[in-house]
Amino acid sequence: MDAPGLGVELQEFLRATTSPALADVLAALAATSRTVSAHIRRGALAGRLGAAVGVNSDGDAQKLLDMFADSAFERGLAGCSVRALASEEREGVTPISAEGEYLVALDPLDGSSNIDINMTIGTVFSVLDAPAGGEASEAAFLQPGHKQRAAGFALYGPQTIFVFTTGAGVHVATLDPASASFFLTAQHLMIPEGRSEFAINMSNSRHWPEPVKAYVDDLLMGAEGPRGKDFNMRWVASMVADAYRVLLRGGVYLYPDDARPGYQKGRLHLLYEANPIAWLIEQAGGLAIDGVNRILDIGLDDVHARTPLIFGSTDKVELARGYFLDGHRSAARSPLFGRRGLWRAS
Repeated sequence: MDAPGLGVELQEFLRATTSPALADVLAALAATSRTVSAHIRRGALAGRLGAAVGVNSDGDAQKLLDMFADSAFERGLAGCSVRALASEEREGVTPISAEGEYLVALDPLDGSSNIDINMTIGTVFSVLDAPAGGEASEAAFLQPGHKQRAAGFALYGPQTIFVFTTGAGVHVATLDPASASFFLTAQHLMIPEGRSEFAINMSNSRHWPEPVKAYVDDLLMGAEGPRGKDFNMRWVASMVADAYRVLLRGGVYLYPDDARPGYQKGRLHLLYEANPIAWLIEQAGGLAIDGVNRILDIGLDDVHARTPLIFGSTDKVELARGYFLDGHRSAARSPLFGRRGLWRAS
């Protein structure tokens, strides 16, 4: 049976395209994102959502909205086939249903630094198979990203959208405020090639590894440099917002490891940030790496393991990988290559 087209209600689409149990899990994630979105829209009327209330197991500051979202997703998943939950805000894993078929790992609120300034934030999730029988332990979550059964994110911005994949393309549902329902608004997104945009936090440039410095130096040289074109930089400080822009417009996103304490292995969490984003990007024809290795093939030794992450249009990411593998020197440090264009690429 053909999948329903655009404009269909999300639950109907899920029922027609995946198993009943997995459809229920995704529907619960979408419904909870609607709850979180409604809370965010109240802004200061709901309290100081960006107020610090503690630190998580990694030592990252927890905001009031982080904790609201975390609790909301635990409640929302209680009625479907989820064995256990892993969250950025929890040290271990939380049992949900002893008979659940799936495990859910999530970052309940991505982009916490943007809460008080009314910028785009979101939720990132990954769905994995639960082990056969028994309560799921932390070890059950330590599956490489290519074993995901579903992945996606909710974006809380001018519109609330739900972006997801079950391995058959990337689809988008948009929340209709009038009916409080999600409706499918895009199917089978494909990342455009050739876009001259990159996203990175330039304030950390002095800490970057040499391949990243060289790659960005060459982008910044614009039409006079080895890329032969001018690039625009974008940085939202909310990975889901940058990921959605890449899905729609192409380009490349970089969050490398760096020399600062706590950043030497990267800063994004592999299980519930890098893996779901990487699968979405690959399903849309792009590529996601840690600098050299495919993100979805990296093994995990901890539910909160971190990784560097570079993702986007395949041509851009492959070029970045070349700087790590081949030791390209920056054109800014090598004028011979800056104007002659021996390394010209998109």
